[in-house]
Amino acid sequence: MEELKELEEVQNVMLMMPAIDSSSPSADSKRFLANFTLFMMQPCGELDMNQKCTLISDHFPKISSAFLEEALCQLCDKGNACIAADSRCDGDKSVQLPTDSEDVAMVALDSMQRANSTLEDFCRSYFMFHEMDANSAESIFKYLPLLSFTESYMYQLDTINENLVQFPISDFTFRKLAALLEGYGMYTDRIRNELKCGEEYWALERKLCCALTRKQEEIQVEDVMKAIHLKSFDYRVLNLLLYQLNGKEVNETHMEFLSVSEFLVEISDDLFDYEDDVLENNFNILRMFVRIYGASSAPTLLAKSITEAEEKYSYLLSALDPQLALTYKRRCEEATKEGGKVVGPPLGTWCIPPIIEDEDLYRYEISNTRPPGTS
Repeated sequence: MEELKELEEVQNVMLMMPAIDSSSPSADSKRFLANFTLFMMQPCGELDMNQKCTLISDHFPKISSAFLEEALCQLCDKGNACIAADSRCDGDKSVQLPTDSEDVAMVALDSMQRANSTLEDFCRSYFMFHEMDANSAESIFKYLPLLSFTESYMYQLDTINENLVQFPISDFTFRKLAALLEGYGMYTDRIRNELKCGEEYWALERKLCCALTRKQEEIQVEDVMKAIHLKSFDYRVLNLLLYQLNGKEVNETHMEFLSVSEFLVEISDDLFDYEDDVLENNFNILRMFVRIYGASSAPTLLAKSITEAEEKYSYLLSALDPQLALTYKRRCEEATKEGGKVVGPPLGTWCIPPIIEDEDLYRYEISNTRPPGTS
């Protein structure tokens, strides 16, 4: 996606800002300087960098804010050029997805491909709660278009958020997806709330990961626990859509059980991905606990949270229909054998990976031991 590539370029230049200016400009100022730097790097006939800098030095003092405002108004009168030029550095505007129309929600093929594994897991783990057979092509393809589009759209926004996690910019929303769901009569209050949970999670993710890199900033455990609970919002959106598509009332017992299961899954995933999340500065509950409680106490306190959640999980599992509970347990066993990310609490002993106390040093060592061209 072209816009995502541009955002990545801006982020890379912003990372260079401390080396250019030690006066610690604001985030908006950094974005402006980054965009201006990228503009200066664009070829323009036979002009070299020295000539460009000379032109800027000679002529910029003559360009006033009044002149720029007048030019902006004239551009806006002629079309939408002003929006495209201004949207990348205006902190009050949402990050826009690449679309052919401002009012149409669209997804890229890459987002659909990334969403595939989640959709497969959702079908195999959640269809049973709707008395649907995940092995039946008819069951899957009956609702696949809407479920696939929704998950892909959420992945697309998530990709943009991950690339902006270093810098707390303005929030972006599910406005176009909401309009699409509303057009199909699927946009309930519950789904609206879950999408808001997604926006809140992404804001927390950016805030917390940014605080990790800026070591002087404090991290609140309340924010961490809220983020890990919000993280599975996409599964809940898909689940709520399935109730709508089947024309059935939401089963609150099932939703409560699955929310605890999702919480344990997210912790399990974070432990599995711990080293990669350190390298990529992704949200990870173990990283956050290490920052808050220290390397020696973090594993114990995280284990305490896991134990409490497992107790609640066992209690809610016993409240399910016995056959459903048995089917879900079998699904957990399948996922465990398949490896990687599991569904529900892991079977057997939890494994907390070795703690990385100095993340900067770890990244440096990994970057210097990996062969060139690998990531």
